Amino acid sequence: MTYPLLCALFVALAALAAALTWRRRPPGHLRALVLTAAVLVVLTAVFDNLMIAAGLFAYSDEQISGLRIGQAPIEDFAYPIAGLLLLTAGWNLGARGENS
Repeated sequence: MTYPLLCALFVALAALAAALTWRRRPPGHLRALVLTAAVLVVLTAVFDNLMIAAGLFAYSDEQISGLRIGQAPIEDFAYPIAGLLLLTAGWNLGARGENS
């Protein structure tokens, strides 16, 4: 299985979980979600590039799409986004239903 396919699977499952709980979202949820996603993408770009430049890990060119931000493959950004969507789904499940 290639890295892009694996990432797509994780993001799709996380997006499904977030979508299923979307109706229970608290006020201001979308703004917080977008702001958090932006911060996670910036942090991922900075730290992935630093770690790759330091030689802590590398990627086989045959397993990635080839799109990169600096030295970091674009697929690396899928995991923080999937994590954010899963945490959002969990948060929404705990909402008290004010928006239902």
